[in-house]
Amino acid sequence: MTPTTFEEAEDSPDELRARSRAATSSKATHPRWRLFSTFWIYGLINNVLYVIILSAAVDLVGAEVPKGVVLLADVMPSFFVKLTAPFFVHLIPYGVRVWMLVALSLVGMQCVALASSIPTRLFGVVLASMSSGLGELTFLQLTHFYDPISMLAFSSGTGGAGLAGSFLYLVATTWLRLSIRGTIFASSLLPLIFFVAYYSIMPAPDPLLASQSSSFAPRTARYTPLGTDDEESVIAAAAAPEDSDRGSIRSRISFPRTMPSWNQMVDSSGQTLQRLAPLFVPYMLPLMLVYIGEYIINQGISPTLLFPIEEMPFEEYRDAYVTYGSLYQLGVFISRSSSAFVRVRRLYIPAILQLINVVILIIQSMYVIIPNVYLIMLLVFYEGLLGGASYVNTFLLVSETVPLEEREFAMGAVGVSDSGGIVVAGTICLYLETFLCNYQKAHGRPYCGMT
Repeated sequence: MTPTTFEEAEDSPDELRARSRAATSSKATHPRWRLFSTFWIYGLINNVLYVIILSAAVDLVGAEVPKGVVLLADVMPSFFVKLTAPFFVHLIPYGVRVWMLVALSLVGMQCVALASSIPTRLFGVVLASMSSGLGELTFLQLTHFYDPISMLAFSSGTGGAGLAGSFLYLVATTWLRLSIRGTIFASSLLPLIFFVAYYSIMPAPDPLLASQSSSFAPRTARYTPLGTDDEESVIAAAAAPEDSDRGSIRSRISFPRTMPSWNQMVDSSGQTLQRLAPLFVPYMLPLMLVYIGEYIINQGISPTLLFPIEEMPFEEYRDAYVTYGSLYQLGVFISRSSSAFVRVRRLYIPAILQLINVVILIIQSMYVIIPNVYLIMLLVFYEGLLGGASYVNTFLLVSETVPLEEREFAMGAVGVSDSGGIVVAGTICLYLETFLCNYQKAHGRPYCGMT
Protein backbone atom coordinates (compact mmCIF):
# COMPACT_ATOMS: atom_id res chain seq x y z
CA MET A 1 0.00 0.00 0.00
CA THR A 2 1.26 3.48 -0.85
CA PRO A 3 2.27 5.39 2.27
CA THR A 4 0.34 8.54 3.08
CA THR A 5 1.08 11.56 5.24
CA PHE A 6 -1.13 12.89 8.02
CA GLU A 7 -2.43 15.52 5.63
CA GLU A 8 -3.23 12.98 2.93
CA ALA A 9 -4.73 10.32 5.17
CA GLU A 10 -8.28 9.28 4.34
CA ASP A 11 -9.35 9.51 7.98
CA SER A 12 -9.50 12.93 9.62
CA PRO A 13 -7.54 13.62 12.84
CA ASP A 14 -10.79 13.46 14.81
CA GLU A 15 -11.58 10.03 13.36
CA LEU A 16 -8.10 8.73 14.14
CA ARG A 17 -8.37 10.10 17.66
CA ALA A 18 -11.72 8.40 18.11
CA ARG A 19 -10.24 5.08 16.98
CA SER A 20 -7.36 5.51 19.40
CA ARG A 21 -9.73 6.23 22.27
CA ALA A 22 -11.88 3.25 21.32
CA ALA A 23 -8.86 0.98 21.59
CA THR A 24 -7.90 2.64 24.84
CA SER A 25 -11.35 2.24 26.35
CA SER A 26 -11.54 -1.42 25.42
CA LYS A 27 -8.55 -2.16 27.62
CA ALA A 28 -9.58 0.28 30.38
CA THR A 29 -6.08 1.73 30.18
CA HIS A 30 -7.28 5.22 31.12
CA PRO A 31 -9.81 4.85 33.94
CA ARG A 32 -11.94 7.96 34.00
CA TRP A 33 -11.45 8.40 37.72
CA ARG A 34 -7.69 8.73 37.20
CA LEU A 35 -8.11 11.25 34.43
CA PHE A 36 -10.68 13.29 36.33
CA SER A 37 -8.69 13.17 39.58
CA THR A 38 -5.48 14.28 37.88
CA PHE A 39 -6.90 17.36 36.23
CA TRP A 40 -9.07 18.25 39.23
CA ILE A 41 -5.90 18.27 41.35
CA TYR A 42 -4.12 20.38 38.72
CA GLY A 43 -6.89 22.99 38.80
CA LEU A 44 -7.16 22.94 42.59
CA ILE A 45 -3.47 23.28 43.46
CA ASN A 46 -2.60 25.65 40.63
CA ASN A 47 -5.20 28.22 41.70
CA VAL A 48 -5.38 27.77 45.47
CA LEU A 49 -2.29 29.86 46.28
CA TYR A 50 -3.52 32.67 44.04
CA VAL A 51 -6.79 32.72 45.98
CA ILE A 52 -5.07 32.59 49.37
CA ILE A 53 -2.93 35.60 48.41
CA LEU A 54 -5.96 37.65 47.37
CA SER A 55 -7.84 36.60 50.51
CA ALA A 56 -4.85 37.79 52.56
CA ALA A 57 -4.48 41.09 50.67
CA VAL A 58 -5.72 43.28 53.50
CA ASP A 59 -3.42 41.47 55.95
CA LEU A 60 -0.37 41.72 53.67
CA VAL A 61 -0.50 45.46 52.97
CA GLY A 62 -2.94 46.90 55.55
CA ALA A 63 -6.17 48.82 55.23
CA GLU A 64 -4.68 52.07 53.90
CA VAL A 65 -2.82 50.55 50.93
CA PRO A 66 -5.03 49.81 47.88
CA LYS A 67 -5.62 46.09 47.52
CA GLY A 68 -5.04 46.55 43.80
CA VAL A 69 -1.32 46.53 44.61
CA VAL A 70 -1.57 42.90 45.73
CA LEU A 71 -3.82 42.08 42.78
CA LEU A 72 -1.32 43.46 40.26
CA ALA A 73 1.57 41.61 41.92
CA ASP A 74 -0.55 38.46 41.88
CA VAL A 75 -1.56 38.69 38.23
CA MET A 76 0.94 40.79 36.22
CA PRO A 77 3.67 38.12 36.19
CA SER A 78 1.07 35.46 35.35
CA PHE A 79 -0.24 37.63 32.54
CA PHE A 80 3.28 38.17 31.20
CA VAL A 81 3.94 34.42 31.23
CA LYS A 82 0.69 33.69 29.38
CA LEU A 83 1.27 36.52 26.91
CA THR A 84 4.78 35.44 25.95
CA ALA A 85 4.53 31.67 26.44
CA PRO A 86 2.83 30.88 23.09
CA PHE A 87 6.05 32.03 21.42
CA PHE A 88 8.37 29.62 23.24
CA VAL A 89 6.55 27.26 25.60
CA HIS A 90 6.49 24.46 23.02
CA LEU A 91 10.27 24.20 23.54
CA ILE A 92 9.81 23.16 27.19
CA PRO A 93 8.63 19.59 27.88
CA TYR A 94 5.65 19.24 30.20
CA GLY A 95 7.63 17.49 32.92
CA VAL A 96 10.15 20.33 33.11
CA ARG A 97 7.31 22.83 33.36
CA VAL A 98 5.91 20.99 36.39
CA TRP A 99 9.26 21.20 38.20
CA MET A 100 9.50 24.91 37.36
CA LEU A 101 6.07 25.82 38.69
CA VAL A 102 6.56 23.82 41.92
CA ALA A 103 9.88 25.59 42.61
CA LEU A 104 8.46 29.05 41.89
CA SER A 105 5.38 28.64 44.04
CA LEU A 106 7.21 27.01 46.95
CA VAL A 107 9.84 29.75 47.20
CA GLY A 108 7.32 32.50 46.53
CA MET A 109 4.86 31.54 49.25
CA GLN A 110 7.62 31.14 51.82
CA CYS A 111 8.78 34.67 51.00
CA VAL A 112 5.23 35.90 51.58
CA ALA A 113 4.97 34.03 54.88
CA LEU A 114 8.36 34.86 56.37
CA ALA A 115 9.06 38.39 55.13
CA SER A 116 8.31 41.39 57.35
CA SER A 117 8.49 44.11 54.68
CA ILE A 118 5.79 44.73 52.08
CA PRO A 119 8.21 44.80 49.08
CA THR A 120 9.62 41.38 49.99
CA ARG A 121 6.15 39.96 50.43
CA LEU A 122 5.15 41.32 47.04
CA PHE A 123 8.26 39.72 45.49
CA GLY A 124 7.07 36.38 46.83
CA VAL A 125 3.63 37.07 45.35
CA VAL A 126 5.31 37.70 41.98
CA LEU A 127 7.05 34.31 42.05
CA ALA A 128 3.83 32.51 42.97
CA SER A 129 2.02 34.38 40.18
CA MET A 130 4.57 33.22 37.60
CA SER A 131 3.97 29.66 38.77
CA SER A 132 0.20 30.05 38.47
CA GLY A 133 0.42 31.44 34.93
CA LEU A 134 2.74 28.70 33.73
CA GLY A 135 0.60 26.07 35.43
CA GLU A 136 -2.71 27.21 33.95
CA LEU A 137 -1.30 27.37 30.43
CA THR A 138 0.40 23.98 30.82
CA PHE A 139 -2.59 22.12 32.19
CA LEU A 140 -5.05 23.66 29.73
CA GLN A 141 -2.80 22.53 26.90
CA LEU A 142 -2.57 19.06 28.42
CA THR A 143 -6.36 18.69 28.18
CA HIS A 144 -5.91 18.62 24.41
CA PHE A 145 -4.36 15.15 24.70
CA TYR A 146 -7.17 13.62 26.73
CA ASP A 147 -10.90 13.04 26.82
CA PRO A 148 -13.02 16.24 27.22
CA ILE A 149 -13.70 15.24 30.83
CA SER A 150 -10.19 16.54 31.58
CA MET A 151 -11.33 20.08 30.72
CA LEU A 152 -14.38 19.73 32.96
CA ALA A 153 -12.22 18.37 35.78
CA PHE A 154 -9.65 21.16 35.50
CA SER A 155 -12.34 23.82 35.47
CA SER A 156 -14.05 22.27 38.49
CA GLY A 157 -10.70 22.07 40.26
CA THR A 158 -10.02 25.77 39.70
CA GLY A 159 -13.45 26.53 41.12
CA GLY A 160 -12.70 24.25 44.05
CA ALA A 161 -9.44 26.11 44.58
CA GLY A 162 -11.29 29.36 44.98
CA LEU A 163 -13.65 27.86 47.50
CA ALA A 164 -10.97 25.89 49.37
CA GLY A 165 -8.42 28.72 49.45
CA SER A 166 -10.78 31.46 50.58
CA PHE A 167 -12.69 29.24 53.01
CA LEU A 168 -9.57 27.77 54.62
CA TYR A 169 -8.10 31.24 55.05
CA LEU A 170 -11.40 32.46 56.50
CA VAL A 171 -11.58 29.55 58.96
CA ALA A 172 -7.92 29.72 59.96
CA THR A 173 -7.59 33.47 60.45
CA THR A 174 -11.12 34.68 61.22
CA TRP A 175 -12.80 31.80 63.04
CA LEU A 176 -9.85 29.98 64.65
CA ARG A 177 -7.66 33.10 64.89
CA LEU A 178 -4.54 31.24 63.80
CA SER A 179 -1.53 33.31 62.80
CA ILE A 180 -1.48 34.72 59.29
CA ARG A 181 2.20 33.82 58.87
CA GLY A 182 1.67 30.18 59.88
CA THR A 183 -1.36 29.80 57.63
CA ILE A 184 0.48 31.10 54.55
CA PHE A 185 3.62 29.05 55.33
CA ALA A 186 1.60 25.83 55.55
CA SER A 187 -0.01 26.60 52.19
CA SER A 188 3.44 26.86 50.55
CA LEU A 189 3.76 23.06 50.72
CA LEU A 190 0.64 22.39 48.65
CA PRO A 191 2.37 22.53 45.21
CA LEU A 192 4.30 19.35 46.06
CA ILE A 193 1.05 17.52 45.30
CA PHE A 194 1.70 18.26 41.60
CA PHE A 195 4.41 15.60 41.62
CA VAL A 196 1.99 12.96 42.88
CA ALA A 197 -0.59 13.84 40.25
CA TYR A 198 1.85 14.08 37.34
CA TYR A 199 4.07 11.10 38.03
CA SER A 200 1.70 8.70 39.80
CA ILE A 201 -1.90 9.38 38.78
CA MET A 202 -1.98 10.90 35.29
CA PRO A 203 -2.48 8.32 32.53
CA ALA A 204 -0.48 8.39 29.31
CA PRO A 205 -1.73 10.88 26.69
CA ASP A 206 -3.53 10.08 23.48
CA PRO A 207 -0.65 8.59 21.41
CA LEU A 208 -1.79 10.06 18.10
CA LEU A 209 -1.89 13.59 19.47
CA ALA A 210 1.18 13.30 21.68
CA SER A 211 3.23 12.17 18.68
CA GLN A 212 2.42 15.49 16.97
CA SER A 213 3.32 17.71 19.96
CA SER A 214 6.83 19.05 20.43
CA SER A 215 6.21 19.19 24.18
CA PHE A 216 6.02 15.40 24.26
CA ALA A 217 8.29 14.47 21.36
CA PRO A 218 11.91 15.69 20.86
CA ARG A 219 12.26 18.87 18.83
CA THR A 220 14.32 16.99 16.23
CA ALA A 221 11.35 14.78 15.39
CA ARG A 222 9.65 15.32 12.04
CA TYR A 223 6.49 14.00 10.46
CA THR A 224 7.21 10.83 8.56
CA PRO A 225 5.14 8.93 6.01
CA LEU A 226 2.39 7.01 7.70
CA GLY A 227 1.09 3.81 6.25
CA THR A 228 -1.72 1.60 7.37
CA ASP A 229 0.56 -0.62 9.40
CA ASP A 230 2.00 2.40 11.22
CA GLU A 231 -1.44 3.81 11.91
CA GLU A 232 -2.56 0.52 13.36
CA SER A 233 0.55 0.34 15.54
CA VAL A 234 -0.17 3.78 16.97
CA ILE A 235 -3.75 2.82 17.72
CA ALA A 236 -2.55 -0.42 19.26
CA ALA A 237 -0.19 1.57 21.47
CA ALA A 238 -3.19 3.15 23.08
CA ALA A 239 -4.22 -0.27 24.30
CA ALA A 240 -0.77 -1.08 25.67
CA PRO A 241 -0.44 -2.23 29.29
CA GLU A 242 -0.58 0.31 32.09
CA ASP A 243 3.17 -0.02 32.65
CA SER A 244 3.77 1.95 29.45
CA ASP A 245 2.60 5.07 31.29
CA ARG A 246 5.80 5.23 33.27
CA GLY A 247 8.01 5.22 30.18
CA SER A 248 5.81 7.81 28.53
CA ILE A 249 6.01 10.05 31.57
CA ARG A 250 9.80 9.71 31.80
CA SER A 251 10.08 10.78 28.16
CA ARG A 252 8.31 14.05 28.94
CA ILE A 253 11.24 15.44 30.91
CA SER A 254 13.86 15.47 28.11
CA PHE A 255 15.02 18.81 26.74
CA PRO A 256 15.05 19.45 22.99
CA ARG A 257 18.35 18.65 21.32
CA THR A 258 18.34 21.65 18.98
CA MET A 259 17.08 25.21 19.40
CA PRO A 260 15.57 27.32 16.61
CA SER A 261 17.55 30.16 15.04
CA TRP A 262 16.68 33.84 15.55
CA ASN A 263 15.06 34.05 12.10
CA GLN A 264 12.98 30.98 12.84
CA MET A 265 11.82 32.54 16.12
CA VAL A 266 10.84 35.78 14.33
CA ASP A 267 8.89 33.85 11.71
CA SER A 268 7.23 31.79 14.43
CA SER A 269 6.21 34.97 16.28
CA GLY A 270 4.47 36.33 13.19
CA GLN A 271 2.65 33.06 12.68
CA THR A 272 1.59 33.07 16.33
CA LEU A 273 0.01 36.52 16.00
CA GLN A 274 -1.90 35.36 12.93
CA ARG A 275 -3.20 32.36 14.85
CA LEU A 276 -4.32 34.60 17.73
CA ALA A 277 -6.43 36.94 15.59
CA PRO A 278 -9.47 34.67 15.00
CA LEU A 279 -9.63 33.82 18.72
CA PHE A 280 -9.93 37.38 20.04
CA VAL A 281 -13.52 38.48 19.41
CA PRO A 282 -15.44 35.22 19.95
CA TYR A 283 -13.49 33.92 22.97
CA MET A 284 -10.89 36.25 24.44
CA LEU A 285 -12.75 39.59 24.58
CA PRO A 286 -15.89 38.41 26.44
CA LEU A 287 -13.80 36.50 28.98
CA MET A 288 -11.60 39.55 29.47
CA LEU A 289 -14.63 41.79 30.09
CA VAL A 290 -16.00 39.40 32.71
CA TYR A 291 -12.69 39.37 34.55
CA ILE A 292 -12.37 43.16 34.39
CA GLY A 293 -15.78 43.46 36.01
CA GLU A 294 -15.36 40.88 38.75
CA TYR A 295 -11.90 41.98 39.85
CA ILE A 296 -12.91 45.62 39.96
CA ILE A 297 -15.59 44.44 42.37
CA ASN A 298 -13.36 42.11 44.37
CA GLN A 299 -10.31 44.33 44.86
CA GLY A 300 -11.53 47.85 44.22
CA ILE A 301 -15.11 48.01 45.50
CA SER A 302 -15.64 45.22 48.05
CA PRO A 303 -13.14 46.70 50.59
CA THR A 304 -15.52 49.69 50.77
CA LEU A 305 -18.80 47.73 50.99
CA LEU A 306 -19.01 48.16 54.75
CA PHE A 307 -21.55 49.05 57.40
CA PRO A 308 -21.08 49.92 61.08
CA ILE A 309 -19.52 46.90 62.78
CA GLU A 310 -22.59 46.37 64.98
CA GLU A 311 -24.70 45.95 61.82
CA MET A 312 -22.50 43.18 60.45
CA PRO A 313 -21.93 39.62 61.76
CA PHE A 314 -18.17 40.23 62.22
CA GLU A 315 -15.78 41.15 64.98
CA GLU A 316 -13.47 43.17 62.75
CA TYR A 317 -13.90 45.07 59.50
CA ARG A 318 -11.23 42.96 57.73
CA ASP A 319 -13.50 39.94 58.24
CA ALA A 320 -16.01 41.41 55.80
CA TYR A 321 -13.42 41.47 53.01
CA VAL A 322 -12.43 37.84 53.63
CA THR A 323 -16.10 36.78 53.75
CA TYR A 324 -16.92 38.51 50.47
CA GLY A 325 -14.02 36.64 48.87
CA SER A 326 -15.29 33.29 50.16
CA LEU A 327 -18.83 33.90 48.85
CA TYR A 328 -17.48 34.95 45.48
CA GLN A 329 -15.39 31.78 45.27
CA LEU A 330 -18.39 29.66 46.28
CA GLY A 331 -20.28 31.05 43.28
CA VAL A 332 -17.31 30.39 41.01
CA PHE A 333 -17.04 26.79 42.20
CA ILE A 334 -20.72 26.06 41.66
CA SER A 335 -20.85 27.49 38.14
CA ARG A 336 -17.54 25.97 37.02
CA SER A 337 -18.73 22.57 38.21
CA SER A 338 -22.18 22.75 36.60
CA SER A 339 -21.27 22.98 32.92
CA ALA A 340 -22.48 19.42 32.36
CA PHE A 341 -25.99 20.64 33.25
CA VAL A 342 -26.06 24.30 32.22
CA ARG A 343 -24.28 25.67 29.15
CA VAL A 344 -23.80 29.30 28.11
CA ARG A 345 -22.92 29.63 24.44
CA ARG A 346 -23.42 33.38 24.07
CA LEU A 347 -20.35 34.50 25.94
CA TYR A 348 -21.16 38.22 25.90
CA ILE A 349 -24.23 37.73 28.12
CA PRO A 350 -22.28 37.09 31.37
CA ALA A 351 -19.87 39.86 30.37
CA ILE A 352 -22.67 42.44 30.15
CA LEU A 353 -24.28 41.23 33.38
CA GLN A 354 -20.96 41.46 35.21
CA LEU A 355 -20.40 45.05 34.10
CA ILE A 356 -23.90 45.90 35.36
CA ASN A 357 -22.84 44.51 38.75
CA VAL A 358 -19.89 46.90 38.74
CA VAL A 359 -22.16 49.90 38.25
CA ILE A 360 -24.58 48.79 40.96
CA LEU A 361 -21.84 48.26 43.55
CA ILE A 362 -20.06 51.53 42.81
CA ILE A 363 -23.36 53.31 43.44
CA GLN A 364 -23.79 51.24 46.62
CA SER A 365 -20.34 52.20 47.85
CA MET A 366 -21.07 55.89 47.35
CA TYR A 367 -24.75 56.23 48.24
CA VAL A 368 -25.77 53.02 50.15
CA ILE A 369 -28.80 52.01 48.07
CA ILE A 370 -28.77 48.44 49.49
CA PRO A 371 -29.75 48.54 53.17
CA ASN A 372 -27.80 45.65 54.71
CA VAL A 373 -24.70 43.51 54.31
CA TYR A 374 -26.60 40.28 53.64
CA LEU A 375 -27.94 41.54 50.31
CA ILE A 376 -24.41 42.61 49.40
CA MET A 377 -23.23 39.06 50.16
CA LEU A 378 -25.91 37.67 47.83
CA LEU A 379 -24.83 39.99 45.03
CA VAL A 380 -21.17 39.00 45.47
CA PHE A 381 -22.18 35.33 45.29
CA TYR A 382 -24.05 36.06 42.02
CA GLU A 383 -20.93 37.81 40.73
CA GLY A 384 -19.00 34.58 41.30
CA LEU A 385 -21.62 32.55 39.42
CA LEU A 386 -21.20 34.78 36.36
CA GLY A 387 -17.41 34.62 36.48
CA GLY A 388 -17.24 30.85 36.81
CA ALA A 389 -19.80 30.29 34.05
CA SER A 390 -17.91 32.53 31.65
CA TYR A 391 -14.59 30.75 32.30
CA VAL A 392 -15.71 27.16 31.85
CA ASN A 393 -18.01 27.83 28.90
CA THR A 394 -15.33 29.78 27.07
CA PHE A 395 -12.86 26.90 27.19
CA LEU A 396 -15.53 24.31 26.43
CA LEU A 397 -16.49 26.25 23.30
CA VAL A 398 -12.83 26.43 22.30
CA SER A 399 -12.50 22.66 22.69
CA GLU A 400 -15.67 22.10 20.66
CA THR A 401 -15.28 24.62 17.85
CA VAL A 402 -11.57 25.21 17.20
CA PRO A 403 -10.05 22.76 14.64
CA LEU A 404 -8.15 19.90 16.20
CA GLU A 405 -4.77 20.97 14.83
CA GLU A 406 -5.14 24.43 16.44
CA ARG A 407 -6.75 23.35 19.69
CA GLU A 408 -3.65 22.93 21.87
CA PHE A 409 -2.46 26.41 20.89
CA ALA A 410 -5.92 27.94 21.37
CA MET A 411 -6.39 26.51 24.86
CA GLY A 412 -3.19 28.20 26.00
CA ALA A 413 -3.71 31.43 24.08
CA VAL A 414 -7.26 32.11 25.26
CA GLY A 415 -5.99 31.82 28.83
CA VAL A 416 -4.22 35.14 28.29
CA SER A 417 -7.54 36.99 28.30
CA ASP A 418 -8.49 36.35 31.92
CA SER A 419 -5.11 37.57 33.16
CA GLY A 420 -5.30 40.53 30.79
CA GLY A 421 -8.66 41.46 32.26
CA ILE A 422 -7.32 41.20 35.80
CA VAL A 423 -4.36 43.45 34.93
CA VAL A 424 -6.74 46.10 33.60
CA ALA A 425 -8.93 45.72 36.69
CA GLY A 426 -5.97 45.93 39.05
CA THR A 427 -4.79 49.16 37.45
CA ILE A 428 -8.27 50.66 37.79
CA CYS A 429 -8.51 49.49 41.40
CA LEU A 430 -5.39 51.43 42.40
CA TYR A 431 -7.39 54.61 41.89
CA LEU A 432 -10.97 53.41 42.36
CA GLU A 433 -10.60 52.05 45.90
CA THR A 434 -8.80 55.20 47.02
CA PHE A 435 -11.49 57.40 45.46
CA LEU A 436 -14.37 55.44 47.01
CA CYS A 437 -12.73 55.28 50.43
CA ASN A 438 -11.99 59.03 50.44
CA TYR A 439 -15.57 59.75 49.34
CA GLN A 440 -16.93 57.65 52.20
CA LYS A 441 -14.69 59.34 54.76
CA ALA A 442 -15.74 62.76 53.50
CA HIS A 443 -19.38 61.78 54.04
CA GLY A 444 -19.01 60.40 57.57
CA ARG A 445 -18.35 56.72 56.84
CA PRO A 446 -14.71 55.99 57.79
CA TYR A 447 -15.07 52.19 57.95
CA CYS A 448 -12.82 51.47 54.93
CA GLY A 449 -9.79 52.73 56.86
CA MET A 450 -10.46 50.44 59.82
CA THR A 451 -9.40 46.85 60.42
